Amino acid sequence: MKLDYSFYHVPIAHRGLHNAAKGCPENSVEAIINALNNGYGIEIDIQMSSDCKAIVFHDYELDRLTNYTGLIRDKTAEELKKISLTGINTNFRLLKEILDIVGGKLPLLFEIKDQDGALGSNVGILEQEVCNLLSTYRGPAAVMSFNPHSLKAYKSYGGQLPIGLVSDSFKKKDWPMISDYRLALLRGLAFFDKISCDFVSHDFRNLEAKAISELRNRGVPILSWTVKSLEDEVIARKKSVNITFEGYMAKHG
Repeated sequence: MKLDYSFYHVPIAHRGLHNAAKGCPENSVEAIINALNNGYGIEIDIQMSSDCKAIVFHDYELDRLTNYTGLIRDKTAEELKKISLTGINTNFRLLKEILDIVGGKLPLLFEIKDQDGALGSNVGILEQEVCNLLSTYRGPAAVMSFNPHSLKAYKSYGGQLPIGLVSDSFKKKDWPMISDYRLALLRGLAFFDKISCDFVSHDFRNLEAKAISELRNRGVPILSWTVKSLEDEVIARKKSVNITFEGYMAKHG
C-alpha cells in the first residue's frame, strides 16, 4: 500500500512538536496540538498498559518523564491516565483520544514499540489493539516498528495502513540483547520484502547504507529520523523523501 501524498510533503514532528520548557512534553496532547497548529505531521509512540490498552508514550519506564518509577506495562490505563508528565499538568493519553484530536487533519505516523524485549516474535496483543483502533480512522496514516514481527502481527489482524520498518546501523553496543546474526539481518533489512513493507524510516546519519541505497533505487520511500537542525535537514532531504524532526521548526514543502 502506498504512503499518502502528504507523507512526501509535510514534515513530521517527532513525538509531536514538543518543548518541555514551554509546557509541551513529548507525546503529550499539547505537543500534538502544537504540531497541528503549525501544519506539521505527527509521529507518536505506542506502548501497552497492563490491561492491554494502547498508550501514547515512548519509554518503557515512567522514570524519565514523570515523578513515578516502574514499567508502563505494570499499570492499567486508568492508573496511567492519572499520572502527570513532569513539570506540567498534563497526563498520559490513550491512542483513541489522540486519534479523535488529530481527526485526519495531517499525517500520523505510529511507532509500535517492541513488546518482546529483543525484537522477537513474542508480540501481538498491542498490535491487535492498534489494528482495531485504526480500522475506523480516516486520514493519512502509517504504522512502523523496529520489530518486523510487530508489523507482521498488525497485518495478520487485518491492518490496512502502509507499514514500514524503523532502522538504524544496528550496532551491537546499542542492541546488546540481540544476536550478531539477527543484527545483520536487521541491518540488511532482510525482513522488508518478507513482510511486504511499504516504506522505511531510517537514521538520517546513515542514509548511504547499502540496504537503504538498494531500496531507494527500487523506488521505495525512505523517511529519515531524527533531524535536529536546518543544516541536517538539508543533508537528510538529499537521500530521503521526508524527515522526522525535533528541536527546531522544519521547512514546509
